[in-house]
Amino acid sequence: MNVIDRLGDEAFTAFGQHVIWSDMIGNTIGLAALALGWRRSIWTWPAQLLSGAILVTAYASAHLSGGVGKQLLVIGVALWGWRQWQRGRRTAQDGSIAVRFATWRERAVLLGGTAVGTAAVGALFVAVPQLSWNPWPDAYIFVGTLAAMVAQARGLIEFWFAWLLVDVVGVPLAFTSGLAFSGLVYVIYLALVLWGLRDWWLRSRTGAEPALEGAAA
Repeated sequence: MNVIDRLGDEAFTAFGQHVIWSDMIGNTIGLAALALGWRRSIWTWPAQLLSGAILVTAYASAHLSGGVGKQLLVIGVALWGWRQWQRGRRTAQDGSIAVRFATWRERAVLLGGTAVGTAAVGALFVAVPQLSWNPWPDAYIFVGTLAAMVAQARGLIEFWFAWLLVDVVGVPLAFTSGLAFSGLVYVIYLALVLWGLRDWWLRSRTGAEPALEGAAA
């Protein structure tokens, strides 16, 4: 049995639900990635890459095509975000970057893009039922994750608000899909998001750091 097959095996049972290794390991690394993002460490991006790669197998085993697509999207956007943060790194010893609130134009683009993207992806999932058994929640999480990661790559504090909105749907969807550990992790995400939001918010007010260099490139 190879490593990929083993990732689909059951790790333990909690609250009557089976927790598979890929679900547990991938989401644990995802928590680490979020914590690294809070600390503005560039290592958040390789952690997100690894988490996404492992979670592909978890969602595939649960037959959640939307979840698989989301994780493939995470991998692609994480590569872009890694490049953006490398270009925007400051001279701080911890390799952290500047953070700021989005402009009203950036907020409009994020909100508009998220709404249009969710409608388009949801319609695709409805038209092709094989892609998702729960099309609209899947589409919402799929596109919401993209919006959150794009905002994070640009050093925007709205990144945390986007994750909060994803969590609202992600928690119940994970539990009802049999991914108990994913549901638990989403709950922990909520606490990390609130702490991260507070930290970035305070930094934006106390540090007159400029925006990411080359973020619009």
